[in-house]
Amino acid sequence: MKRLLIVGVSALTALASAPTVLAFCGFYVAKADTKLFNQASQVVLARHEDKTVLTMANDFKGDPKEFAIVVPVPTLLEKGQIHVGERAVIEHLDAYTAPRLVEYFDENPCRPRMLMAPRASAPMRSTARDEEARAKSLGVTIEARYTVGEYDILILSARESSGLETWLRDNGYRIPTGATAILGSYIKQNMKFFVAKVNLQEQSKLGFTYLRPLQVAYESPKFMLPIRLGTVNADGPQELFVYALTRRGRVETTNYRTVRLPSDAQIPLFVRDEFPRFYRDMFTQQVKKEDMRAVFLEYAWDMNWCDPCAADPLTREELPQLGVFWVDVAPAGPSIPGSRGRRFAPSGAVDVFVTRLHVRYDAAHFPEDLVFQETADRTTFQGRYILRHPWKGAEACEAAKRYGEELRSRADREAQTLAALTSWPIEEIRTKMRADYGDLPGEPLPWWRRLWGG
Repeated sequence: MKRLLIVGVSALTALASAPTVLAFCGFYVAKADTKLFNQASQVVLARHEDKTVLTMANDFKGDPKEFAIVVPVPTLLEKGQIHVGERAVIEHLDAYTAPRLVEYFDENPCRPRMLMAPRASAPMRSTARDEEARAKSLGVTIEARYTVGEYDILILSARESSGLETWLRDNGYRIPTGATAILGSYIKQNMKFFVAKVNLQEQSKLGFTYLRPLQVAYESPKFMLPIRLGTVNADGPQELFVYALTRRGRVETTNYRTVRLPSDAQIPLFVRDEFPRFYRDMFTQQVKKEDMRAVFLEYAWDMNWCDPCAADPLTREELPQLGVFWVDVAPAGPSIPGSRGRRFAPSGAVDVFVTRLHVRYDAAHFPEDLVFQETADRTTFQGRYILRHPWKGAEACEAAKRYGEELRSRADREAQTLAALTSWPIEEIRTKMRADYGDLPGEPLPWWRRLWGG
């Protein structure tokens, strides 16, 4: 061994003794996973009563032969209590819980559609039957559903084009202008519709290598995680992601403040191509705001479903791989797609609640190890950031005129929101926004428009 790394959570560690649009509906665009950060570590804590299974991943770079760890544990571990896990399951959990970017498309203000009322953000037990009922109400029939390779495929039939177009838009498909007549011609020929979506589970590659995760299982009344050893050989602040899997509800820290990450902010469209930069800068801004003395909640959700989904919920086969010992293993199957990007866990309900916490720490600002508690709070939360595409039609009506006036104000609010979240210069933001909004963001109305409203 050339070099001994005495590490805490930074490598592999164990324990030492804006306005919401249509609820959480939307078309998923991108996620912000842990690979956006250097010096990042991931820890999964599956805990019920006094039993804990700790899964540890790290960002060690270099020859694996030079890697060694010091692992404090609460009890004498037998050989059978130590296990080597698979990184893919942690990556799946990371993708499922990652802060996400979603987008919406404004409707023609002259021809508004009747929208379903937003559903409350509470645990739900939906099935494919619910989706089929929604489709049936629009004159659409789901004739068959398959999962083939990386694609989720539906075979549809429809009675009329407007219902089919509504169903497709509700489920995140972008339909080009003028498609109604073409869809109608196929429907008149009694043709079916083959609909496919890519299963968005691929992980972006980021330049450093994770070793296979270590796992330990133990019993202890202490629900805590040491981070102090992680600063021994640290080159600057460390990034730590904690995924807590419990039965009752959300997990929080008791000796540091647990703060919700800003969410549901409506931001400019150009962020679609700069989401990694946005998320890093936004998180840095929040860390500064809290003087690097807070733990941030990024996700809290019932494992049975997601809305919108950055990845499918974990299956009953995957959960025990992360130490969830209270869930019986059942044959894995494809998750059930729901309307508007929702997805539901296969093989029935699972009694698991997931909490994702993100902390940036160093020895000066986090002098104590993290101490946790499980709460009974099952309120859902996610870091979610919203893009709204403006309607660009040419119809003239009073509603369209009001829409244009509101669009100017909305664009300016988006610019101000993005600047506040990231500290990006407001003029830089407005310049980039002109590609989507023209000269709307922050530009004053011409004096004669203010005079006559022209």
